[in-house]
Amino acid sequence: MILNNKVYDILKWFTLIALPAFGTLYFALSGIWGLPYGEQITATIIASITFLGSLLGLSTLQYNKRMTAEDENIG
Repeated sequence: MILNNKVYDILKWFTLIALPAFGTLYFALSGIWGLPYGEQITATIIASITFLGSLLGLSTLQYNKRMTAEDENIG
């Protein structure tokens, strides 16, 4: 599975910036304001980050392998 650059960049931003920020915010506010399911929602977000990070890592690995193979075929 190789993602195009735009999809990859959006998923990377979402995984590295948006989800961790939202998870931290919700966890902090749930403790302060008594919002429901603070630990469960935060754990779900962490699991999602791990899953998306794995997919992005796999995509990067496949992309790098393809680029290396193309470079070897050219040279």
